Amino acid sequence: MDLENQKRVKDFAEQYGPENVVVVLGAAEGEAAGLAAETVTAGDPTFAGPLAGVQLGLTVYHICEDEIKAEVDAGVYDEQISMMEMVMDVDDIANEMSSIRDEFCKYL
Repeated sequence: MDLENQKRVKDFAEQYGPENVVVVLGAAEGEAAGLAAETVTAGDPTFAGPLAGVQLGLTVYHICEDEIKAEVDAGVYDEQISMMEMVMDVDDIANEMSSIRDEFCKYL
C-alpha cells in the first residue's frame, strides 16, 4: 500500500472512528492483499509510511470475498470485477485475508 493511501486510511480512521471504517482491497495476489491488510490492521510492516507502528485494527476484506460480493450489485460486480476474478486465486486471497482478520482486526 503506497504512502498516500496509508495516509488516507489513517485520516478516515481518525475522522470517522476505526470501528466505522471497512477497507476493501483489490490486489490480484494473496500475498499483496495480505501485506495491504496487515498495513491497515497491525501497521506498516516496512516501517516506511504513515501507518508505521500504528495498529488501527480496521476491518478489511478483498473485493472477491463472499461477504463483499453479497453487498455489491451483481451487474456492477460482473461488469467491473468478474473478469479479473477468473484469473485470480480467490481461495488463496480469501485465506490470507481471513488470517489477517483473525489475528489483527479489532472491529469485526
